[in-house]
Amino acid sequence: MNDSAKRRKGSSIHRVLEIIELVSTSERPLSPADLAFTLNIPKPSIHRLLQQLEVDGFVQTDWRGLVVPGARMVKSAIGVLTSNTLESQRLSVLQRLAAEIGETCGIAIPVGLEMVYTDRVQSNLPLQLYLQIGSNVPVWCTSSGKLYLSSLPKAQRKRLIRNMPLQAVTQNTLVDEKTLEASLEQIAETGVGVDNEEFVAGMVALSVPILAPTGNYFASLFTHAPTVRKSLEDLQTFVPQLRAAAKELSFMLKETAQSGTAQLRGPD
Repeated sequence: MNDSAKRRKGSSIHRVLEIIELVSTSERPLSPADLAFTLNIPKPSIHRLLQQLEVDGFVQTDWRGLVVPGARMVKSAIGVLTSNTLESQRLSVLQRLAAEIGETCGIAIPVGLEMVYTDRVQSNLPLQLYLQIGSNVPVWCTSSGKLYLSSLPKAQRKRLIRNMPLQAVTQNTLVDEKTLEASLEQIAETGVGVDNEEFVAGMVALSVPILAPTGNYFASLFTHAPTVRKSLEDLQTFVPQLRAAAKELSFMLKETAQSGTAQLRGPD
């Protein structure tokens, strides 16, 4: 490694970017000691940098004292997915998928206890639900939200459900904790989120995961349809097309992450 690379490696800005990269891609919450060891940063320095990142909202500490992404890091992740650079590629995938299914398709990302719609392509058919980009929907009664909940560790998921305001949105909304947990267990096994008129009466929906470069859940790719046009069973026949499209979107994220990492590291 040359002198300029060594200076860059030890700089505060480089260390901060490495911390953000590791926290955002780790499969589990990390302790300050984990970060210090993995990134070869002295413990006093890692604590100082983490304190500043927490003040700035990029990371936060959970109840166990472990470091997890903060609100600004989540916002940045959404920004990557919704950036103008990738917009045409994402929309081309969604447009093809919507044409194959004949129904509206879109992407939703979890933020707190809600899912945020970041992209969508409407079908050309009459009688459809329109939720504009940026709309927030509950996690416990939508296919995209239930898929996200199913991806969480069981203990964390049960804790969230126990403290969640499970309000009935329709007569089919699952408001009993055990019933919802059973539904999420099934979704975890199949990898397909299901909404059987639980969010909007007369509408069914399915979703599959868009994976982050680490292989973890990142977002939900969904489709929904009015029941007068398609039943839940009808939509389920399109799961292979949904999974193929989600794989393409995951690959886009991986390419973006690799490009960003290369720029961060710079030339050897």
